[in-house]
Amino acid sequence: MKRQASESATIQELVCPIPLQPNEQIVLGHGSGGRLMHRLIEGLFLPAFDNPVLRAGNDAGRVAIGNDTPMAVSTDSHVVWPLFFPGGDIGRLAVCGTVNDVSMLGADPRYLTASFILEEGVQTDLLRKVVESMQAAAAEAGVDIIAGDTKVVEKGKADGLYITTSGFGPILPGSEIGGNKAQPGDRVILSGTVGDHGIAVLSARGELGFTAQVRSDVAPLNQLVRAMLAASDGIHVLRDPTRGGLATSLNEIARASQVGIVLEEGSIPVRPAVQSACEMLGFDPLYVANEGKLIAIVEEQHTEIVMEAMRGERYGEESTIIGAVTDEPPGRVLMKTLIGSHRVVDELSGEMLPRIC
Repeated sequence: MKRQASESATIQELVCPIPLQPNEQIVLGHGSGGRLMHRLIEGLFLPAFDNPVLRAGNDAGRVAIGNDTPMAVSTDSHVVWPLFFPGGDIGRLAVCGTVNDVSMLGADPRYLTASFILEEGVQTDLLRKVVESMQAAAAEAGVDIIAGDTKVVEKGKADGLYITTSGFGPILPGSEIGGNKAQPGDRVILSGTVGDHGIAVLSARGELGFTAQVRSDVAPLNQLVRAMLAASDGIHVLRDPTRGGLATSLNEIARASQVGIVLEEGSIPVRPAVQSACEMLGFDPLYVANEGKLIAIVEEQHTEIVMEAMRGERYGEESTIIGAVTDEPPGRVLMKTLIGSHRVVDELSGEMLPRIC
């Protein structure tokens, strides 16, 4: 369902969600990437595992052993259904998702591990297609899959298969990138259209009631990030807006950096087929998942050189400026509408499209 905040929403409601309740039952929304998931992390996982790396709240952790080069480490589980969809499959998604999480810390992903949970009865021909897709994606990204694990569960317990991948790579020299580093005056750049992945997966389920000619954008973004960092040292934040979409990712950045972000409604690119599908289904493209797009928050004077570098790369050709970072209101994202008014853009509250990654 479409989810956006009203002007009457308070800062307390937007940045301080209701605490996790005793014996609260897990629902699909706890894995949405939005407010329910943040409640689960902040109310259960963070208190249990609390440390400075985890507390930073990025999609990868920045670590170093002794005087060694700092590394980015990330892990991700993939439960997408169906396993194959226009533009991708669970194998390509598993590789690209982790490559991108590592890249968003300004790192160069080098190695992955992969764990497979297979359902009894799944055909080896299907598994071979997934593995071949993983290898093709790994070759495109320039990473090696160096270790893994395989488990089999009873029929009916895994919808065919689930995959967990972990990624590792050195942080590129001079990179000081994180979700808490956005500064007033920075510009917000988006590498392309939003909502493609979520609508492509939903279309593959045959639940739309109409045909949507949309392909997932799932892609490895490490080469794009490498080109951006080579062009400029003025990049403060990188984030791939996956679960919860563009709106939720920007809210996370605004909270972590304690800044405001103001978007220009007419600047956010949405493919006509995605827009039509969202309008018919009551969705907002700002909250639909992406798997091959990134947000870059960049110093104003570095914006044009970063944009030039992005547009010279395959997965950044449609890059555009969609907004700016402001002093006020801290922790909030606003949208300047086409008629000149402003509305609050909240993070995703529940679950809009389950099992899309």
